[in-house]
Amino acid sequence: MSFFSQAHAATDGAASQGSSMQLFIMLGLFAVIFYFMIYRPQAKRVKAHKTLMSAMGKGDEVLTNGGLVGKITKVSAESDYVVISLNDTAEVTIKKDFVSAVLPKGTMKSL
Repeated sequence: MSFFSQAHAATDGAASQGSSMQLFIMLGLFAVIFYFMIYRPQAKRVKAHKTLMSAMGKGDEVLTNGGLVGKITKVSAESDYVVISLNDTAEVTIKKDFVSAVLPKGTMKSL
């Protein structure tokens, strides 16, 4: 029985060094996977949405996050709001952040 405890004590120092190195390698690997699978695609989506919001102008047909389809009638330069005309009589004021897509011209007529 004493032989096994001496053998375990002799290899304990080398095993702890190897396992700590493997731990750092695994953490680095997880960080790289996290970056390429989660952070980078989300950053691309945020950048694309910011360019979409800055490119919106009067007369563009848009789709909101709530599912409303309308034509932009007024863009406020000092605030982050736009006025969307849903039809001839109804207008809605929303934040630019809630516009999810700019639709091709003529989409409202085809609906």
